[in-house]
Amino acid sequence: MAAARPRVSVCLPCRNAAATLPAALDSLLGQTLQDFEILAVDDGSIDRTWEVLCAYARRDARIRPLRQPHLGVALAANAAVEAGAAPYIARMDADDLCLPRRLEVQAALLDAEPRLDLVSGLVRFGGDRKRRQGYAAHVDWLNTLATPEDIAVNRFVESPVANPSVMFRREAYNRLGGARQSTGASPFPEDYEMWLRWLERGVRMGKAPEEVLVWNDPPTRLSRTHADYSLEAFARIKAQYLWRWLIRHNPQHPRVWVWGAGRVSRQRLAHLCGMGLAIEAYLDIDAKKIGQRVHGVPVLPREAIPPCAASEQGTPFILANVASRGARGEIKAWLQGLGYELGVGAVAVG
Repeated sequence: MAAARPRVSVCLPCRNAAATLPAALDSLLGQTLQDFEILAVDDGSIDRTWEVLCAYARRDARIRPLRQPHLGVALAANAAVEAGAAPYIARMDADDLCLPRRLEVQAALLDAEPRLDLVSGLVRFGGDRKRRQGYAAHVDWLNTLATPEDIAVNRFVESPVANPSVMFRREAYNRLGGARQSTGASPFPEDYEMWLRWLERGVRMGKAPEEVLVWNDPPTRLSRTHADYSLEAFARIKAQYLWRWLIRHNPQHPRVWVWGAGRVSRQRLAHLCGMGLAIEAYLDIDAKKIGQRVHGVPVLPREAIPPCAASEQGTPFILANVASRGARGEIKAWLQGLGYELGVGAVAVG
């Protein structure tokens, strides 16, 4: 008699993770939902990762260790997904911790919301907030994105979901493809590229309203050490997807007004400008900048923004390009007062 298909396949790529892997596996084995399998792929580790996996597999048959030469996290994650049997795929990293109800609440949300292809949840920052303020602020921002609409419209600020916190339908993976391997000449973060690609294809992503993951921030985390996760790599892949989005959603394309005239804000648009973005005006609240010209482009006060009328060809399209997360709410409120909505007449970028 064939074994019953598990409800969830947990995809767990591992490399040189012997020190953190036991805690990650224990957090999975302690889940309230027990109907799952763990596909743990050792991606060419040179420490005791394989021995740890095999020891845990002898204790619990739901753990299925797999091994490959070092090919990278993208191919290791795909290998885990493709080896699984469940209709739902949960992504996990070897240095993070699942909270006990994670698999239960995410599977229940996918069951209840057939229009959702991917779900996440709230994330707890697992690090030193004083020393890692940027990462902690990113987690706090992620936790403000509650609805599919929030997630979709904010995807050009930063990645709108924490990669090891997601659960998605196998059907979506089969239809849209998994993680793509970065190239040495043009590196990119494989997880962010995957979510941008899925969102571009119309995937709806939701979040459970409770914490599902402790997202740790060790010094050896790939996002801190690998070229695929550099600021430049993020900016490059973001620009490619944002350019295509603007072609479809900006009636004035490639002409825009940019809220944020500072040097850092301008640098974040360098790739888009190289593609042909035409900045007609900068907007700022700094009186010292207003009235100046930046590379020939005037800096205007926010009061210069006309009311939005999407059907009128004269309405400028606004890129809200201010790094301060506190300022984003103020910008959104100002634009809404003029009839703009993020995604219609304006979009937030970061």
